[in-house]
Amino acid sequence: MGVPTDRRYLKSHEWHKLEGGLCTIGITKFAADELTDITYVSLPKVGKEILAGQTFGEVESVKATSDLYCGVSGVVVEVNAALGDAPELVNSDPFNAGWMIKIKVADPSQYDRLLSAADYDRQIDA
Repeated sequence: MGVPTDRRYLKSHEWHKLEGGLCTIGITKFAADELTDITYVSLPKVGKEILAGQTFGEVESVKATSDLYCGVSGVVVEVNAALGDAPELVNSDPFNAGWMIKIKVADPSQYDRLLSAADYDRQIDA
């Protein structure tokens, strides 16, 4: 399928892109395509502390509601406000405009334990 190689992934289809001490998180194109038309995204407030493995929100589509998981611990420093009015950005541009949250990472080594692009690609092709 070919996912961006500049980020890491969770088996639950969230991508994580670490730049400096900030990690941007969203869901993959594979997940967005599986959900079909996304109608609502529930995200945490800025300042919320999240632990690796915890949920940070939900994404609703015409098909299902799915939890969103975080692969790193930290504090939410930014939320993609555009998704409030245009949740379909997750479908049309999941790896860029459809990002969901940015976290100030507490332990950058957690990022290294997430799936590489190649490992994630193998998972979704299986």
